[in-house]
Amino acid sequence: MPIIDKPLTSTLVLKYEDGLTPAGGPQIKQKSLNYVRPDADHGSLHEVAAALFSLSEKPLTAVILRDSTELVEEP
Repeated sequence: MPIIDKPLTSTLVLKYEDGLTPAGGPQIKQKSLNYVRPDADHGSLHEVAAALFSLSEKPLTAVILRDSTELVEEP
């Protein structure tokens, strides 16, 4: 049977620097924004992440989009 992919939800993960490790390298932390619409425009998501971190003292280092998809058999 053919399989259909059904987008469920997405999570936007924002990674940022938060000081230094004991070894002197950057310490990376992350914040997640759950329940992002799976059809949201990727460019707009990146702009939102950049705008949020423009209000913070911490520099944004990465924007990651994690998608969840259900795989169902076609009837």
